[in-house]
Amino acid sequence: MNAENIKHLVELNKDYLIATRRYLHANPELSFSEIKTSEFILSELKKYGIPGQIYAKTGILAQIGKGEKVIALRADMDALPIHEKTDIEYKSLNVGVMHACGHDAHTAMLLGVISILNQIKTELKGVVKFIFQPAEEKLPGGALQMINEGVLQSPEVQNVIGQHVYPDLETGKAGFCTGNYMASTDEIYITIKGKGGHAAIPWDLIDPVSIAAQLITSLQQVISRKTPATIPSVLSFGKIIANGATNVIPETVFIEGTFRTFNEKFRAEAHKIISEMTISLVEGMGGTVLIDIKKGYPVLFNDPALTERLKFYASDYLGNKNVVELSLRMTSEDFSYFSQHKPSSFFRLGTASPGMENYPLHNARFNIDENSLVIGTGLMAWIAINELQNEK
Repeated sequence: MNAENIKHLVELNKDYLIATRRYLHANPELSFSEIKTSEFILSELKKYGIPGQIYAKTGILAQIGKGEKVIALRADMDALPIHEKTDIEYKSLNVGVMHACGHDAHTAMLLGVISILNQIKTELKGVVKFIFQPAEEKLPGGALQMINEGVLQSPEVQNVIGQHVYPDLETGKAGFCTGNYMASTDEIYITIKGKGGHAAIPWDLIDPVSIAAQLITSLQQVISRKTPATIPSVLSFGKIIANGATNVIPETVFIEGTFRTFNEKFRAEAHKIISEMTISLVEGMGGTVLIDIKKGYPVLFNDPALTERLKFYASDYLGNKNVVELSLRMTSEDFSYFSQHKPSSFFRLGTASPGMENYPLHNARFNIDENSLVIGTGLMAWIAINELQNEK
């Protein structure tokens, strides 16, 4: 089986890939609620005579092949709480919910890979597990739950591979990054309590709004003065609720933010620094504070040896000029849990239409060039075939 054979099989499946992706796009479901999506995947697997096992309530595991070598391909399934603003004919039918991160494409392409590999299953040199994972977009994420329920066992997986759409690359290209690729992510929730009252007499009050302003500014020192220059890190606050008025200082202010970094040891140290600085500053200004740092996804690490092999396979399938090196990203992914358990690699698939405006991920107008479905499906199938043949 050569690359041209795979490309031919994928081309025959193009209409199926597009129709499947459009159905999923029109029927998005939020994290941990992917019930109809799960039912749809099971119905598609049934057409191929492949049983699906349920993990993490809505997640599904399928597999094809026989042998000692076992790899896993992963696709996430959930959508985002975003009101879609496109005018496409297959736009979301669920108001306020949208596949703005391409998980509809991931699921469609993995089903496409199953279709192809099922046709040539007698030629496979091992087992391919297909992981349809729920809840990538919401902590604690579905990956860890599926792992804890044994999705990488019986038979034991040796490598895990993930593919994600990427509007920064044109269709036909794929991007790879060796080693650390995506940051850890933690959610920060701070509640500051003061003494509210009339804004005209602040000297009789304890102003939590003023304290919050001081706190947000001061906490930036965690990045500028406490973080080693060799560790990329971000501390951002995106939500502040005071609910006062022009003449009312409220009693309570709520702050929410995120901390991201690329070093797990420093991550723990930063949590301590953030907590201590918050408590010291707020109490020093007369207020009281509750701080809750919810530990989220860890750093996503792409196994160097596996990633180099994937780049080689991709170059063989797409051509050298269409395989590019990616930089670190401060965004996060719960695929990182797979990378903590098994040698894993997570790469990007170009989905940008040349000459057209391409919106970023998580944007209400995000869409993909559907020709990328053919590229991504074939590439994943080619990677699986070759990785099974690799003796390492």
